[in-house]
Amino acid sequence: MRILVVEDEFSLADALREILKKEKYTVDIATDGQDGLDQALTGIYDAIVLDVMLPLMNGFQVLRNLRDEGIETPVLMLTAKSELDDKVRGLDCGADDYLTKPFQTKELLARLRAITRRKGEIESNIITFGDLQLNTGIGEISCTTTGKSMKLGLKEFQLLEFLLKNKNQIISKEQIVEKLWGLESDSEYNNAEVYVSFTRKKIKFVGSKVAIKAVRGLGYTLEEGK
Repeated sequence: MRILVVEDEFSLADALREILKKEKYTVDIATDGQDGLDQALTGIYDAIVLDVMLPLMNGFQVLRNLRDEGIETPVLMLTAKSELDDKVRGLDCGADDYLTKPFQTKELLARLRAITRRKGEIESNIITFGDLQLNTGIGEISCTTTGKSMKLGLKEFQLLEFLLKNKNQIISKEQIVEKLWGLESDSEYNNAEVYVSFTRKKIKFVGSKVAIKAVRGLGYTLEEGK
């Protein structure tokens, strides 16, 4: 699970990174509102921890822009203020939960689990496109036509899940690299091509008519075969 932390206090940002990494989360950091918004708009995150008081753009503005752009990633807002009006404003902007500084690590982790779980309750563990199904609980694909199934490797699973959750969009190689390896990764675009090839072979193996179509100069999208 990939988490974006938008926090301008460097010591707190580093502490949050270490706390979340110990829980097996992959973490990216932004230290101002504009950078946080730019990273969040990629749509690669499973949750965002968003401070209210930020340089360049405050957390309320970041959140409002995200929701206006259709980004529904769960957001946990952080603030040093405890006034009810601030909490109400954050929730009205589209926050999923609110945590006042200082906070306990256990509470932070519990609230993160809660907002990501609520998202999961809306989305079934089974994602379907055409005759292809992905079971996100066990990382397995199956074909409803042939009845065949097969386990995916981690990167293949992350790639296919990303494409399925954005099935009406073209996903660029850059987005795939950011999603699978992180924003600070030095992985090259041909790594994305390699895993697209692996995933295509497994889709073909189970007999599905779904294809990962390359759109020249833009990226990849899913196509339902006939």
